[in-house]
Amino acid sequence: MAPFRASASPTRDWKHFLFSVQDAVATLTFNRPEKLNALTFEVYADLRDLLAELPQRDDVRVLVITGSGRGFCSGGDVNAIIGELLAMEAPERLDFTRMTGSVTQRMRECPLPIIASVNGIAAGAGAVIGLAADFRILARSASFAFLFTRVGLSGADMGSAYLLPRLIGLGRATELLMLGESVSAERALAIGLASQVVEDAELGRATAELSRQLASGPRLAFSGTKTLITRELDMPLNAALELDAVTQALLMKTPDHAEFYAAFREGRKPGWSGR
Repeated sequence: MAPFRASASPTRDWKHFLFSVQDAVATLTFNRPEKLNALTFEVYADLRDLLAELPQRDDVRVLVITGSGRGFCSGGDVNAIIGELLAMEAPERLDFTRMTGSVTQRMRECPLPIIASVNGIAAGAGAVIGLAADFRILARSASFAFLFTRVGLSGADMGSAYLLPRLIGLGRATELLMLGESVSAERALAIGLASQVVEDAELGRATAELSRQLASGPRLAFSGTKTLITRELDMPLNAALELDAVTQALLMKTPDHAEFYAAFREGRKPGWSGR
């Protein structure tokens, strides 16, 4: 870890989910299978903090988010969260809703590619976490449900009303956020909410294959692409073109671009260094 990017060492032990790093792929596994991996205050906070740490690490190029057991993430834990929130004063509740929003913000601003490996139901906040990822690989038994209106809250939670229309269009996003109905894996693929749908037994293999491809590829090119996709959503064309031009000019002097040119001239595949 470069001292110019962070002064503290990365957290070694995350207590509220499983976390591991292997071959530059970080895997975060929600680990409350008996509750369909429902989120607690502590899980939200740790997720927010992990997403702040990951861009500072040199040993991680991809993040995979998945769940243990039958569910990906069923959203906020009603028993652990709702009662306490109702007893709080407005400033404390606002602190909580801002914390949940910061998870979405940090997922989108994280320069690493993020894969949601959706192994079961992704509901409420779990659906938004899947939405905020760059890739969503779904098991055929998986589903999405943006349930917020069904509990008397706005469907525009954690940035869902910002991200979802941009991904699947205003009409379909309005339907999903207003009605809160379950979306099967097949329909998610048809409307563009899923990147890929595989048989349940193939989810691990498909996730590993994509994560290896991303981890072994041109890191700065992937990072630049994600950053520009995120930043240019609300830019006028002239500003987006200028950001594209500056980014490309900088990347043209990277070792990976030089390696592409050398490999092209020598008739071989490039060996990306991630630099």
